[in-house]
Amino acid sequence: MDLKDIQELIKFVAKSGATDVDLEIDNIKISIKSPAKTRRGATIINQTTTDIQTEPTQVVTSPNVMVKPTTEVAVSAPVDPPATPTADENANHITINASMIGTFYRASSPDNPPFVSVGDIIKQGDALCVIEAMKLFNEIESEVSGKIIKVLVDDATPIEFDQPLFLIDPS
Repeated sequence: MDLKDIQELIKFVAKSGATDVDLEIDNIKISIKSPAKTRRGATIINQTTTDIQTEPTQVVTSPNVMVKPTTEVAVSAPVDPPATPTADENANHITINASMIGTFYRASSPDNPPFVSVGDIIKQGDALCVIEAMKLFNEIESEVSGKIIKVLVDDATPIEFDQPLFLIDPS
């Protein structure tokens, strides 16, 4: 595992919303700790800290001394705070939240147009997006009628349970 693989792993964990990940491959141990979050998802810590320890087998440096070399590297990756509208902006709007964890997709396939876009008028039961969880694609339907004001999640990104996905103006 090289530095590029580790950096990709850090980015994936940061996007996935996982809080702690411990991984051991051969003689490399990787521990990734994501920022602590409150119940509403506000970020308390503004960066992800990753400690990487490599533990090769013991090395004999002299007949009476055994040394276990350890290398520690601290890697920091910035984490963007979640985009949340202010209370005044969404006072009259309804938020559609994720009903499961998974990967958010705006369309049923890369070749198809998004189910909905900002400004679209939707009815109750209309498909809004697809969430992939464990290789299953779950179509998310609107529980209300109204106009799409804002799409709060980028396409093909990991999402958490109850994460806001759309803002809808019901009037």
